[in-house]
Amino acid sequence: MASSKAGPLTQQDVARALAYAEGRTVTWLEEGRAVEFPVRRAPDRSALAAVMTHKAVDIFLTRPRGRRKAVLVADMDSTIVTAETLDELAAFAGVKEQVAAITARAMNGELDFTAALRERVALLKGLKLSALEETWKEIKYCPGARTLVATMNAFGATTALVSGGFSFFTARVAAELGFATHRANILLDDGVALTGEVGEPILDKEAKLAALEELASARGVKLTATLTVGDGANDLPMLKAAGLGVAYRAKPVVAAEVINCVEHTDLTSLLFAQGYPASAFKGD
Repeated sequence: MASSKAGPLTQQDVARALAYAEGRTVTWLEEGRAVEFPVRRAPDRSALAAVMTHKAVDIFLTRPRGRRKAVLVADMDSTIVTAETLDELAAFAGVKEQVAAITARAMNGELDFTAALRERVALLKGLKLSALEETWKEIKYCPGARTLVATMNAFGATTALVSGGFSFFTARVAAELGFATHRANILLDDGVALTGEVGEPILDKEAKLAALEELASARGVKLTATLTVGDGANDLPMLKAAGLGVAYRAKPVVAAEVINCVEHTDLTSLLFAQGYPASAFKGD
């Protein structure tokens, strides 16, 4: 369990949770912030939160064996970075509201991702390439992103940024945070401005899953040894396939189908979920 917005976890909180879940052997991963204990059967998480007086906690259910994952595959937009980069880029073309509305529906699984991407990119035809640099200047990272990547790298994991967004941004994010590799779609241009087209094939939900499988195979591990994190409907296949799939501040359709979700804390909770104590964290 991890808590942040609701204030620190107390000994009383943990005692109530332990009694309800019939848990044993409490281990603090960070005093006041993250705690773990083994249980015989998975508890009802809503009820477990309720016995702690409804603290805003994130509760993860993981298996005791193989908790530390050998491969991390992360989505980028609204997961590693705070914004949807395509929406922010669209602001420079004066079509942000139109593009953002399509993005929201696509990420909630209401539209075909590939068709929606082509439609949004078409609206950017003629946008000067300088807008890409201006958009990049405004990019901010989600809390805990740098620590998540740095810690998993330090402990020997393969870290990959796999996005339905664009390589212009993933290349820069990967370089700054230390991802070993990145994959994304390619915005086509004529050397001066965007053509309104995207390179083929488009990196969609099936391609994200394929990337996960390829990276696991290259590492010589099963999918049970992988960790994925994302927020949109195009992340669902890889979230479900991984040994630990985490929905981060996810769209409703995603949160409803993924067991482990981050709603209140930050990306360092993915480290706590693997049993890393805060003393082992690297980076900022």
